[in-house]
Amino acid sequence: MADLSIDFCGIKSPNPFWLASAPPSNSAYQVQKAFSEGWGGAVWKTVGAPVLNVCNRYGTIDYKGSKIIGLNNVELISDRPLDVNLREMKETKRNFPKHAVIASIMVESKKEAWQEIVKRVEDTGADGFELNFGCPHGMSERGMGSAMGQVPEYTCMVTEWVMEATKLPVIVKLTPNVTDIVQPARAAIRGKASALSLINTINSIMGVDLDTFAIKPDVGGKGGHGGYAGQAVKPIALHLLSAVASDIEVQKAKVPISGIGGIETWQDAAEFILLGSTSVQVCTAVMKWGFRIVDDMIEGLSNWMDSKGFRTIDDFVGKSLPRISSFGDFDLGFQSVARIDHDKCIHCNLCYIACNDAAHQCIDMKSMKWNGDTTEKLYPVVREEDCVGCDLCSRVCPVDDCISMVEINTGRPHITWNELVKQKPEILEWDKMEEYRKTANIHIH
Repeated sequence: MADLSIDFCGIKSPNPFWLASAPPSNSAYQVQKAFSEGWGGAVWKTVGAPVLNVCNRYGTIDYKGSKIIGLNNVELISDRPLDVNLREMKETKRNFPKHAVIASIMVESKKEAWQEIVKRVEDTGADGFELNFGCPHGMSERGMGSAMGQVPEYTCMVTEWVMEATKLPVIVKLTPNVTDIVQPARAAIRGKASALSLINTINSIMGVDLDTFAIKPDVGGKGGHGGYAGQAVKPIALHLLSAVASDIEVQKAKVPISGIGGIETWQDAAEFILLGSTSVQVCTAVMKWGFRIVDDMIEGLSNWMDSKGFRTIDDFVGKSLPRISSFGDFDLGFQSVARIDHDKCIHCNLCYIACNDAAHQCIDMKSMKWNGDTTEKLYPVVREEDCVGCDLCSRVCPVDDCISMVEINTGRPHITWNELVKQKPEILEWDKMEEYRKTANIHIH
């Protein structure tokens, strides 16, 4: 049986599944209910500066019957009294001593303000802190949230202030609304952060109502930018997670990472762990489906770990990071072509349309009898000699495994672009490039 328990910079948790700092972790009732249903930890909804929230707070992207593929919010940090939040944190930790209770905090950019709230939270018995340097709306306009996280010097400074005031683990939550997320990550490490978490929500405007011209979400006739989350942000989160987890300075510091962004299933969680996170935080999926989703997450991840021979979470943290490379190091000699299983073809012709209109015009419609057809039918057929292996056809095909990308041997030399330029710097000239393509049998369509 796989052991799902983790030790995250000294914070112990029965499994890696945590509630993110958000509406689902706003009260003792919610967090304790989540723990009862199997969640391993929770980052309490951010406490700190006083706020007033607004209506309406959410906008969504729904797609073909699926609700909340993406969610935009303009909700601020907790609007409940600080004393109430602190009392409930203490109660929750007392009732669930083996679960991770982490306090997310955010106050104005003053040393005494940060250190004061740290001392008050410590009295609750919470396991650690998460510094909210990521909130992209409302708080950032007041000089907090992403306004701090976007300036590495501020990230380092505030982290140092907090580290001076506590011996508990301190997690720095990074904003994705930067050009290079590695820089604030390094700044947090310079400030002696115990761990990192990412990503916070992405700055966005969800849309415009074409009848009323109102911005979504509509707050009394006005709208603005908010934080984007949900399934749709997962690829961005994975990219930024891998960028931080692959960084030499982050690796040297050996700080663990809590992964956030579009996690809804155990498969999502496994991908985040393979790319460097030790715990994973979930928000939007809980808002959509409720706390019950953790049952499938625990069972699915445990079964998958057993099938792969992983005994603990640590056994596969970052295991896929060595496979991440730059374009210049990809194998130019690798070639694949599309092959269509006509037994599975439903004659929708989407592959033909996509290839003809948006790719390389290497699929023909041919009239033929296939495997028992009584009359001739039109089938899409790939001209393999013209196929460049772009993979668009298999991506648009609605039938699983109907179109496969198959590796073929073209006799091309297995060499990367970086190696090629080093060996033949003249290839950067067009005429030399054309000459190389012909000798290396590289087809252009």
